[in-house]
Amino acid sequence: MGTWDFGPFDNDDAADWSGDLQDTDPARRAVLIRETLDEVLHEDEYLEADVANQAIAAAAVIASQLPGGTPLTTAYAPDFLTAGETLDLPDDLPALALRALDRIAGDDSEWSELWEDGLPKALAALRPVREALESAV
Repeated sequence: MGTWDFGPFDNDDAADWSGDLQDTDPARRAVLIRETLDEVLHEDEYLEADVANQAIAAAAVIASQLPGGTPLTTAYAPDFLTAGETLDLPDDLPALALRALDRIAGDDSEWSELWEDGLPKALAALRPVREALESAV
């Protein structure tokens, strides 16, 4: 896994997932986001970093679509979103994303282990995403 910073799209897994979302039929994008979050929430064993990184990107996409959410400006976010397009997302996705972020930051998570030395910075980078999601729940 290549990681270059703490942001939601600052790793190869998230960038690849972003490309998948870009290439997905617009009518199915919300389904891909839900499936990505569900994969985290249905993992009863050790949560691998690639799955976590993709779900963090999905949470950032959801947060960007909420009132007060931070627009996505990174080159690694889906092009349709950085160009100003929007997504029609179900109302339950912010709560689902929060649960996924909690799982990712918790025990039995490779993401938390990989960021062990820089965990406060990694969590701080997710704070704007979390705050936007919390305001919608």
